[in-house]
Amino acid sequence: MVPHLVTAVNGPLLDLEKKILEATPAIERWFRLEWQEHTPPFYCSVDLRNAGFKLAPVDTNLFPGGFNNLSPEMLPLAVQSAMAAIEKYCPDAKNLLLIPEGHTRNTFYLQNVSRLMQIFRQTGLNVRLGSLSPEVKEPTTIELPDGATLTLEPLERSANGRRLGLKNFDPCTILLNNDLSSGLPSILENVNEQNLLPPLHAGWAVRRKTNHFAAYDEVIKKFAKLIDVDPWMLNPFFMKCDDVNFNEHTGEDRLASNVDTLLAKMRKKYKEYGIKEKPFVVIKADAGTYGMGIMSVHDASEVKGLNRKQRNKMSVVKDGLEVTDVIIQEGVPTFEHINESVAEPVVYMIDRYVVGGFYRVHADRGNHENLNAPGAHFVPLAFAHQHALPDYQAKPGTAAPNRFYIYGVVARLALLAASLEMEKTDPNPEVY
Repeated sequence: MVPHLVTAVNGPLLDLEKKILEATPAIERWFRLEWQEHTPPFYCSVDLRNAGFKLAPVDTNLFPGGFNNLSPEMLPLAVQSAMAAIEKYCPDAKNLLLIPEGHTRNTFYLQNVSRLMQIFRQTGLNVRLGSLSPEVKEPTTIELPDGATLTLEPLERSANGRRLGLKNFDPCTILLNNDLSSGLPSILENVNEQNLLPPLHAGWAVRRKTNHFAAYDEVIKKFAKLIDVDPWMLNPFFMKCDDVNFNEHTGEDRLASNVDTLLAKMRKKYKEYGIKEKPFVVIKADAGTYGMGIMSVHDASEVKGLNRKQRNKMSVVKDGLEVTDVIIQEGVPTFEHINESVAEPVVYMIDRYVVGGFYRVHADRGNHENLNAPGAHFVPLAFAHQHALPDYQAKPGTAAPNRFYIYGVVARLALLAASLEMEKTDPNPEVY
């Protein structure tokens, strides 16, 4: 199950790997203490980029799809972690209402929903699916390619209006696997007697990537001090640019100026570490997901005078949401390959535990490009018990378990940042 590591670690990342492995007891204790102060998101996936000279998260998803891409060997670990997560919110939980995305024709996504139901049923919960779609007016059964079926049911508010459930089904916990890109549905508001996970302000109607990476900045400063490394080794520079309208060419000069500033910062770091790569930045919508509204830029001039196709691509994301605010993020090239194709690791967590992951692989994309695009395929990462433990005897830079352990550490740093981000953006902070 372990993908062959075509590219062994060398240079600065080799030093980082050694430092993290040597500091493992201190790192695990540090995480344990942090989780006493902060509550991890219910579940989370983190896209990482391993450049060979730095390893950094580039996106953190609080409504992860893709559980169907994890290796079956990881399921027992996912079940244990889900049990730990549920016990925090509702120790005597009996019923779980899962609210998925409206992608009823996307069989890959529906297999993810099926896998989630499998995990939570194994924790001792009755799991049913509630749909936000107004088209679902009665129980609707969908067949999956593997012969399994899913039944979507219309949501109902209780007679007193304070609880949300289905006909003859009253859950204590409601789990969203819908990122609320198109706004906050009124049926989900003022659900005060049940646990709604993740909270509404984790959805893209409210959440902003720049808030997340500002929180990650805080986390990484503390962590880098703990293991004595340059924070930049684990952290992509970023800037925010508001009030950009790609279709009307407004805000382009400001955007170009910010791109210039960020590239100059990167060149300085590249020079410091003797990195010969050409720096690039990634411009993406500050809210939203699914790899939409993203472009890679090597020079500020590239954001001026975009053609119509480029402007259309950048101006709208999922659910037709218009883009006005963008994050300009340091581009982290990936040096990971699977069978000649460019790859990047994606790590999955439930509660504070790593429960698996996969390499996102794309044969038609380069190492500077976004791989979250049509044509990508997935190779499971074996974070199974025998591989999750670092191999201290291995020659540095060559052992898959060591690389996977480091992926898990960096993903948990992003998870901790998401926890801080949720605290800071909570509209009702007294709940904490």
